[in-house]
Amino acid sequence: MNSRGIGPLVVLCSVLALLVGCASLPESSTPQAIGSLSAAGAETTTPPPPAAGREPDRLVRDFIAASASSANRHQAARQFLTSGASTGWDDGAKTVVADKIDLLYGPRTDTEAEYTLRSNTVGLLASGGDYQAGAGTVDTTIKMVKVDGEWRIDELPPGVLIDRSQFFSAYQRKSLYFVDPLGSELVPDVRWLTGASDQMANQLVQLLIDGPKSTLESAVSNELADDVGVRGPITKADGRTGQVGVGSGGVRIDFGGLQSMDAKNRELLAAQVIWTLASAEISGPYVLLADGQPLDNSKPDGWTTLDVAEFDPLGTPEDTVGLHAVVGGRLVSVDDTGTTPVPGYFGTVTNLRTVALSTDGTLVAGVADTGRPAPEPSSALMIGGYDSGAFPVAEGQSITRPTWGADNNAVWAVIDGTNVIRAARDPATGQVSVVPVDAGAVTALGSRITDLRLSRDGVRAAMIVDGLVYVATVVRQENGLYSLTSPRAVANGLGSDALALDWSTGDSIVIVRIATDVPVVQVTTDGSRLDALPSRNLTAPVLSVDASPSNEFVADSRAVFELDNNDPAGDRYWREVPGLAGVKATPILPG
Repeated sequence: MNSRGIGPLVVLCSVLALLVGCASLPESSTPQAIGSLSAAGAETTTPPPPAAGREPDRLVRDFIAASASSANRHQAARQFLTSGASTGWDDGAKTVVADKIDLLYGPRTDTEAEYTLRSNTVGLLASGGDYQAGAGTVDTTIKMVKVDGEWRIDELPPGVLIDRSQFFSAYQRKSLYFVDPLGSELVPDVRWLTGASDQMANQLVQLLIDGPKSTLESAVSNELADDVGVRGPITKADGRTGQVGVGSGGVRIDFGGLQSMDAKNRELLAAQVIWTLASAEISGPYVLLADGQPLDNSKPDGWTTLDVAEFDPLGTPEDTVGLHAVVGGRLVSVDDTGTTPVPGYFGTVTNLRTVALSTDGTLVAGVADTGRPAPEPSSALMIGGYDSGAFPVAEGQSITRPTWGADNNAVWAVIDGTNVIRAARDPATGQVSVVPVDAGAVTALGSRITDLRLSRDGVRAAMIVDGLVYVATVVRQENGLYSLTSPRAVANGLGSDALALDWSTGDSIVIVRIATDVPVVQVTTDGSRLDALPSRNLTAPVLSVDASPSNEFVADSRAVFELDNNDPAGDRYWREVPGLAGVKATPILPG
């Protein structure tokens, strides 16, 4: 372990056909759900029966379409089964999502028929609506018989096979929110839900109580865990029981099991519940009770999002830090009129390759060209204050762009493609210690990590390994060291190697592809959705990306461009950044 004193720093049809299955990638489209939950809260309208006289192959197609509805244990789909098959069918075993399902004909007589469903699988749905991206071809055998002159399915494997397109209007993408290790940020946990709108609040609160998905369990905390439960029904704020969570009127929830919870943890519980409901478009006021009494005596009439604004999962630190860039090997601040070198070391040197600002803008980490000939290390990781000096903490032939943790005191980077390090500063002494990160689960996936970016909450890491994109969970071990666990591929339909990436929100990543036709795409952290971002005004190749919830910045072969996420979908395109007009630069946002 190395230690240095830093002093008290003054601070694509063929390209992406797997996921889109159309002539071109949708631009700026609304994310669509690709998931299923249990029947709880699902619509109870009686589905129409199978059409009379239907040929067996068409009946199988109808069965697949009906499987999109999970209401009453897939009641709609069970109508296509014989009574024996319906009794034996375990629809809860698994749910496979496919973007292409071919029907292959087998033996057929006047009373029996057999078909093989060959599905191009894109994902698997685990319990609680947890979508897990995947890829592959699966063959499923369906056997049919005639019952009273009508074809019915008599033998089928356990689980549900669903055509991806059937979900686009029936299922919704929602985020549960749990607490990061510092108790200062909310971490999204994406789920896919279906059901009546007036049952959504119930579903979300119950899922919060059930806790995070298994890949997040060791990295977050949940104030609704242990003995916490809901007393009585969830109602509107005034106690009405109808249309809860629909329209105005707020929500009233009475929690039990909070007797020993202190004020800080009660605030965190409120933040989890409020932002989970608010992000699902369930409006306040949020009347939160503990055993019949106000959760906080100062809010007897309910909470609003303003009361927990510090935990806003879409908060953007760059609103105060501002846009920066690396121009001519030095770090500059950017405004509408031009650029200004920053006052410290990083604004005076001209050998910087890339830079990362801490989220509060007080610290800087940069990769500098050492100028030394091979076999000497050609890159050095420098750390210093925004307006003061800096010193090297690590060297290598290659170093990825640094990325800062949520506490603003630790920066991560990858040395020579495989060695993930964490350089942590002790805020009391200013000492910096460089320690390895256990990245064995990631390096086992390929030979080289070429980009690594921590999410703003510090709980996940997005990485490019041999051109493929993965998301892993950041876990702090009992001995104080960190590891990257449970890496999952999240962009199986990318179509070409990834060149760079960054976090847009806590549950979505912007990726730059080597391909020139659709150079920039966005993917959800569970891999359930991949969409093209507009390419208008960009000139290939696109070289880098930096993102936030409100906008994305990229550097292409000519200049730096910005995409405003608040622009109307029909008028959303890349605009050249005024202060960097005609300048070759790399955009830098905090993080």
